[in-house]
Amino acid sequence: MNIPQPAHAARLGRPRLLIVGCGDTGMHVLERLAGRRRVFALTSSPQRLPELRAAGAIPLLGNLDCPRQLARLRGLAADVLMLAPPPGQGEGDPRSRRLAAVLRRPAPKARVRPAAMGPGPRQIRHPPIVAKPRRGALAAGALTVVYASTTGVYGDARGRRLPETAPVHPASPRSRRRVDAEAAWRTPGPARARRARLGLAPWRAVVLRIPGIYGRDRLPLERLRAGLPRLAPGEDVYTNHIEIGDLARTLEAALYRGRPQRIVHAADGQDLKMGDYFDAVADAAGLPRPPSLPAAGVRAAVSPAMWSFMQESRRLDNRRLVTELRVRLRHPTVRHALDAWYRPAG
Repeated sequence: MNIPQPAHAARLGRPRLLIVGCGDTGMHVLERLAGRRRVFALTSSPQRLPELRAAGAIPLLGNLDCPRQLARLRGLAADVLMLAPPPGQGEGDPRSRRLAAVLRRPAPKARVRPAAMGPGPRQIRHPPIVAKPRRGALAAGALTVVYASTTGVYGDARGRRLPETAPVHPASPRSRRRVDAEAAWRTPGPARARRARLGLAPWRAVVLRIPGIYGRDRLPLERLRAGLPRLAPGEDVYTNHIEIGDLARTLEAALYRGRPQRIVHAADGQDLKMGDYFDAVADAAGLPRPPSLPAAGVRAAVSPAMWSFMQESRRLDNRRLVTELRVRLRHPTVRHALDAWYRPAG
């Protein structure tokens, strides 16, 4: 992982942000923040380097499964968005645990390394970061991490409305890996006195539990065109949603306003059954509504992954999103977004 730093960057004075796992959501965050922050984006795909650079980020090539590649992230930025998922197997998230351990350690001394990206044999200086005091920071040098988790950690709540203080009941290895990742980030580490002796950074972690993400280009149109069924109304489940642009705003707000070791539901708070969501998208897009079948018929027609989502029903209280992060959603309901995208102007 080589970190190119233009010679003029120090004069810009923009606060640094590290995005780990800069996929679709990360690109929306980058679009919002690239002009106001110096954004580093970590990716494991060399093919994505030009795309990230064109979007205004300084792309970093590295793999969360290779611990030796993570050391140079230490001290790089005072703010971190951890958007990368856990591995696809196992009961825990070693990626989060490794990265959390690296970021807690003192920043390395300045070093000079040859650049691997960009033209010419440029030398790269990698100085340690000294975070400027800012509103909401724990202290000079404090590290803020926002971790993007999932509401799947609750399992099936049988339609109950859940606050962030509700106990987790992960029903799948995928959800249990997320619970492990949350613990890795929320654990404050050693007591303050021992942290000071070890030179460890103060630690502020905010966990966003994110439901189904939708957007103008993230709608189930292919599913509707394929005619896959929905659950019959009497067996349908509550689902929760957030529009991807609103999620990007929420991630940004969490960097500034998130309380230490706090969990926040990044959801619009709308009560919506899954089948009603499919019907609303179909109506807006001018497609046939999906057939309504009993659970046994739906299970036989959909993938195991989709069926696992259809077995969990819950509603989310998003009070902390509104009162603590003070996010004003551009699309407070799915219907609001669909009307904006599909209804003719005027």
